[in-house]
Amino acid sequence: MTEPVSEQLGARGTGPPEGDLAERLERFLADQTGARTVAVRNLARLSGGAVHQTWAFDATLAGGTLPGEHALVVRMSAPGREDPAGMEREYGVLRAAHEAGVPVPRVLFLGDGSVGTPFFVMERVAGQTNPGRLVRDARLRARAFADLAGILARIHAVPVDRLPAGLPRPPAECSPAEHAVAEVEARYREAALDPHPVLELALRWLRREAPARCRSGRPVGLVHGDFRVGNLLYDEDGAVQAVLDWEAAHVGDPMEDLGWLCLRFWRFGNDGLPVGGLGTREAFAQAYQQRSGLPVDWDAWTFWEVLGNVRWGVGTMVQARAHLDGHTRSQELAAIGRRTAETEIAILELIG
Repeated sequence: MTEPVSEQLGARGTGPPEGDLAERLERFLADQTGARTVAVRNLARLSGGAVHQTWAFDATLAGGTLPGEHALVVRMSAPGREDPAGMEREYGVLRAAHEAGVPVPRVLFLGDGSVGTPFFVMERVAGQTNPGRLVRDARLRARAFADLAGILARIHAVPVDRLPAGLPRPPAECSPAEHAVAEVEARYREAALDPHPVLELALRWLRREAPARCRSGRPVGLVHGDFRVGNLLYDEDGAVQAVLDWEAAHVGDPMEDLGWLCLRFWRFGNDGLPVGGLGTREAFAQAYQQRSGLPVDWDAWTFWEVLGNVRWGVGTMVQARAHLDGHTRSQELAAIGRRTAETEIAILELIG
């Protein structure tokens, strides 16, 4: 079942007036395709996204290189948070992933600034993203879980030399794990308002356990950076149609995606199925090894799962601080700050 656009509408942030955006998209598509006329209809903001916004729309083009009816999406920087380099990188990552057989929307045009903020246009893939429904329906859950290992294997096999030159990657002098620990610790030091002994313990553990290289001879590769059930678009049978939200993509240790997928926050109550609330680590490891040809190192998996919990814990602190500092007054942000303790519990369970 395709999720109605009206059910995906989000209230976060602001965007350009719909009429103005539609007219600008019409002019942009006409310039890009040479169409005689372009009509944009059903423009609707999709949920989520503070740094980037996503709008769905239908377009009818007469003549040119893309004639006919098209279901499209425009992905753009939120007003006041323009990020042209980030938009260009995400566009390049999506193009490389699509060429490598990863299920992602096909990108069509990189924006020229004509809508007032950096953007790109891509095809719209039918499906829904509701993670709660996915993990609670056994039939959908089993089908999606069967797809995940193969999808991650294809993501991690995307040739690094086909990725955008500016995509973040670890410096030559340290491993992806060491670089990630340094980044999350710097963010923690900036965000912390109160002592967090468990996070201090976790950072010490991470510094000690960080692999000096990708384990088991695993090469660095494309890492999605936010691979979880809420970023999967699936059909009425649970088959994954597309992986969304690539703004955190970078070059690193592919095991990072496996650790992030197992955070308790993406399980929606299915704690007995730690891989995204869909299945077990053992079943996923076996399937991933078969699809990728790469061994799964359990110590590395645990390392990246601990680091993911620290990263998410720091993220809850950052969001709470936005409220406490008066930058964005929000009861939702204040409440999210109370969830730091949940990450601390998960960390203690993981490191014993």
